[in-house]
Amino acid sequence: MEMKPDNRSINRRTFIRAAACAALPAALPAWAQAWPDKPLRMVIPFPPGGPVDAAGRVIAQALGDALGQAVVIDNRSGAGGSVGVEAVAKSPPDGYTMIFGSTGALSVNISLIPNLGYDTRRDLVPISVVMAIPLLLGCRAALPAQDLAGLIAMARAKPGSITVGTTGVGSPAHLMAEMMRQRAGIDFTVIHYRGAAPAMMAMLANEVDLSFLDPAVMMTHVKSGKMRGLATTSRARNPTMANLPTLVEAGMQGVQMENWYALLVPAATPPERIRRLRTAVSQIVAKPGMFDNFISQGATMLDLGPEEGAAFIRREIETWSEVVRAAKMTAN
Repeated sequence: MEMKPDNRSINRRTFIRAAACAALPAALPAWAQAWPDKPLRMVIPFPPGGPVDAAGRVIAQALGDALGQAVVIDNRSGAGGSVGVEAVAKSPPDGYTMIFGSTGALSVNISLIPNLGYDTRRDLVPISVVMAIPLLLGCRAALPAQDLAGLIAMARAKPGSITVGTTGVGSPAHLMAEMMRQRAGIDFTVIHYRGAAPAMMAMLANEVDLSFLDPAVMMTHVKSGKMRGLATTSRARNPTMANLPTLVEAGMQGVQMENWYALLVPAATPPERIRRLRTAVSQIVAKPGMFDNFISQGATMLDLGPEEGAAFIRREIETWSEVVRAAKMTAN
């Protein structure tokens, strides 16, 4: 006698199969699920309001739009940016935590700060070295030197008589003063200030003779005649300051610096997540108008990816370690 299936049994089996299928996505490994599936965090190792913070916020907003998840800014300052960089270097390598830093924290502090808790070359992978901004060598308007040649002649005639204001020990302004001193065979008296604004005010008040500062900070005073621009620290003449020579053009071979900004993640971040971030950031950097404000202030867009960026950062570490050692420079 043929037995007919019980409809209730069929319905029960159908329900169990459907429930099992519905549960499959939750059982899949994390790498197989959509990423990102929660907000990301971008650590900026400086206080809000500065140039690194401004550039990082532009990228964070656009990156959040590209990935479909918010990118939350975490301003974590201290020790010349090292506090924030170390926090990211020791974060879980899942792509959710990034550092947006600059030259000092990512390349100079390795030789400047004893027992630093990270090494950029070992602990981080660049998604993009986004941009580079030269410094402007400017002097107080009353300084007799009218150009770089005149400045060097003054320095050689009276070693130590010219004063240079910096934005702190190990800052780009300090590094440039030391590099110029070492490679041009001249001497300065270096005076440290706590940031660009105090260094600028000291120059305007005739307390120091010159400084190396961001063009955005100095150009207003150069245009008003309160200060005089002498040269830029870029590799090539900058279109926004085309009337000013580079230090190299003015005869100081090998004396150059650009303050660069880069986005990095912990070294063991899965390659597919690095690629996802890399693609998104490259599209952001290439987008017309996205960084016009920075370009107008002298920035050059680079967008160096993981391999190129890593090689670039290694070269920077080597360059500045030589300057730091020769100057016997240590952080306060």
